[in-house]
Amino acid sequence: MRKESAGPGLLSILLGAVAAGPLLLYGLSATSEAIITDLGISEAQFGLLATICFACAAVGNATLGRLADRRSDLTLMTAVFLIAALALGLAGVPGGYPVLLIAAGLSGVAQSFTNGVTNRILLERVPASKRIGWVGVKQSGVQVSQLVASLSFPLLAVLVGWRGTALLTALLPLLLLVLTWRILRTVPLLHPTRDAEPSSNASTSGSSETSGRPNASAQSPAAPRGHSAAVWALAAFGCLNGIGVQATNVYLPLFAVRELDFSLILGGATAAVAGVVGVTARIGWARVMARGASGPLLLLILALTALAGVGAFLGADATGWAALLWTAVVLHGASALGVSVVLMSVLLRSIPSAKMASSSGVVTAGMFAGFAIGPLGMGLLISSGGGFTLGWMAVGVVYLLSTLLAVILVSRRRRPGSR
Repeated sequence: MRKESAGPGLLSILLGAVAAGPLLLYGLSATSEAIITDLGISEAQFGLLATICFACAAVGNATLGRLADRRSDLTLMTAVFLIAALALGLAGVPGGYPVLLIAAGLSGVAQSFTNGVTNRILLERVPASKRIGWVGVKQSGVQVSQLVASLSFPLLAVLVGWRGTALLTALLPLLLLVLTWRILRTVPLLHPTRDAEPSSNASTSGSSETSGRPNASAQSPAAPRGHSAAVWALAAFGCLNGIGVQATNVYLPLFAVRELDFSLILGGATAAVAGVVGVTARIGWARVMARGASGPLLLLILALTALAGVGAFLGADATGWAALLWTAVVLHGASALGVSVVLMSVLLRSIPSAKMASSSGVVTAGMFAGFAIGPLGMGLLISSGGGFTLGWMAVGVVYLLSTLLAVILVSRRRRPGSR
């Protein structure tokens, strides 16, 4: 089979792998009002769907990272697409709320090792000059998923119902799987006999490879077995940001429909706009990182912008002004949805490929732990007497905590002798 250099085809499957897992959850969120009515469940029970999804993803990232280090790219990518398709197909089965919970859990499993394997593919198959820019594109897969699901689910649900829409959408991961099998077999490793060359300021104290595959036994005896404090700090920031991100994403269409009297389709459009802005933001922040910007400083800027977005949500809640809601949507998409690309870029700068899946797993587990907490907590709050006002205030507190953590990271980086 003819070998090809890393190009648009490889980038498209990386983006598709990141996008496949979240498709179900974003589709459910976009049609939340119809699902809550159809199944006769509460807002908190609807939030539990996202919590189950992201809890499974968090556990998977925390436990499967080292296993993923020892599995081939093709094996892991195949698992991602097959499990994502299974989750969507199961959601289309008229089995009631319990079956939907299982489907949500499978959707989370599909997201368990996506960042790890796609980051490793970047290190092993993509030239260093392209990597950080490609991170922005492939991480925007989550927002592409949000955009596609938020637009297609409400429209198709009018014709074939939300279950029928889930069944139709299950075809997308299967098509991506066929494309993946073709492309990964034609794009070779950069250095088949040794570790992929790290980026210019990457750590070189990690490990080497003898076959182009991460291998625990190939690690230098001097290499640390655990993860650095920096990795755990990134995971903590990802957790805090994740709480705010999914508390907002999951309930944004419902907030627009119930509090501002938007239609179901227009409510779904709010999430779609957030997705469009998020795609642009992730690509843009990746370019900033590629020019050598400080990761901690960018995290501080993003946290402050997310705080401003919460202020706009509170303003829309108090006044009912649609303009404030759209402002909040844009700020949310530009800030909170851009955090993961900064986190993954920092990892690519400092982690060798032999530990990339496990290190990415730790940081991603932090994000997904936040994703799991956010929707359930928001659902409980808006179901209480405080309603959405109390929910947005809680999101603001979370973003304030992430701002404080970012300040600490910036101050540590500026200390003499720090990297």
